[in-house]
Amino acid sequence: MSKLRFKVFKFRRWAVNLSIAIMLFIVAGTCVIAGSISTPAMAVSGVYYSGSKDSNKISLMINVYWGSEYLDDMLATLKEKNVKTTFFVGGTWAVLNENYLKKIYEDGHEIANHGYHHKDHDKISEQENLNEIKNTHTIIKELLGIDMNLFAPPSGAYDKTTVSCAALLGYKTIMWTRDTIDWRDHNADLIYNRAIKNAKGGDLVLMHPTEATAKALGKIIDYLQGQKFVLTTVSDNIALVAD
Repeated sequence: MSKLRFKVFKFRRWAVNLSIAIMLFIVAGTCVIAGSISTPAMAVSGVYYSGSKDSNKISLMINVYWGSEYLDDMLATLKEKNVKTTFFVGGTWAVLNENYLKKIYEDGHEIANHGYHHKDHDKISEQENLNEIKNTHTIIKELLGIDMNLFAPPSGAYDKTTVSCAALLGYKTIMWTRDTIDWRDHNADLIYNRAIKNAKGGDLVLMHPTEATAKALGKIIDYLQGQKFVLTTVSDNIALVAD
């Protein structure tokens, strides 16, 4: 074999080996990524992303773990529009904001569980899952005398352990159909559009007590009611699909 042909042969073998190595790297990387992806949330039994799509009910679910400066405005708007909804409250927030908690409840809104320390429930142990839910249940029971039965995992982070712990404590795990992302985007028009775009029966619309949400809330309610939707609590919304 001539030197030139030998060099060509070596280059081709090197190129083939490099291609094989790249393919193996891609396959391995894909396996690692696939292994890190949890079971799709919708596949987990006992988790609710919406009520019945055949209904005309929509819930504006409000997660409260920080802040109270815009709650007065939001509660006033809800009262003016004659809307009852569900507030998912954090345990530490409830301890520090007992007056607001009682005001929300006295206004006729549903109170639900949002964990005690706002932890990612898919990253904590079974016992911690139980503690986060149970401790919040206990403090709300002490402050309001009620037993909650809906749990919204902070940041939407949960796994099968979370769901089973919630069920053990008598809770349904609640997610959302649409997210206004108002904790990040402080734009009332953007929040409004996310809340109402392609609205359909059974929607659970996630929001928080932010300044922009307070500004958009009345407009959101007016639009949805104008489309003949009934704005109601999460319990009422999911009643037809609940286990």
